[in-house]
Amino acid sequence: MTKIIGLTGGIGSGKTTIAKYIQSLGIPVYIADDAAKKIMELPETISSIKQVFGSEVFENEKLSKEKLAKIVFNNSQNLKQLNQIVHPAVKRDFDEWFSKQKGFPFVVKEAAILFESGSYKDCDAIITVEAPLDTRIQRVIKRDNTNLESVMSRVNNQWTDEMRATKSDYVVENVDIKKAMLQIDEILKKMTNQ
Repeated sequence: MTKIIGLTGGIGSGKTTIAKYIQSLGIPVYIADDAAKKIMELPETISSIKQVFGSEVFENEKLSKEKLAKIVFNNSQNLKQLNQIVHPAVKRDFDEWFSKQKGFPFVVKEAAILFESGSYKDCDAIITVEAPLDTRIQRVIKRDNTNLESVMSRVNNQWTDEMRATKSDYVVENVDIKKAMLQIDEILKKMTNQ
């Protein structure tokens, strides 16, 4: 039976870099954020978003992710409504992907909000990637060409590192990527031998 390893961490922690490293080792990795981006472009998702948030989150009939982000990351009720549209579709997409991963001892499901969405319950083990908050903020500002206020609105809608760590089987410190990869190698060795 193929196990599901959850991989999570706060915005800017480097979890996607870690996920890509794991993928480079030949282990199947599902990146929930990538799936969610595709799902948000589907006609049925667009229709649901328009019903809930109205046409003000659209520009020339195209969903404006910036406008939507401003609305949802500054209002927890709005975020909850968006998650109710997107999360069930991501879960179905993951289940379909997982059913095709035969013959692997485990796969990795990378998701920023693994705990917040409840999908951690489907995991056999969980790895949390951590980095100091100021490091994470600088990474996101540089990566997304954004500002402190925008990053903090996202940080404040996620669990803290401490909250994630208490529910995780493994915690990887990602300040130095080479050291983080060595930690991942050790964890994967343990997972393979279980």
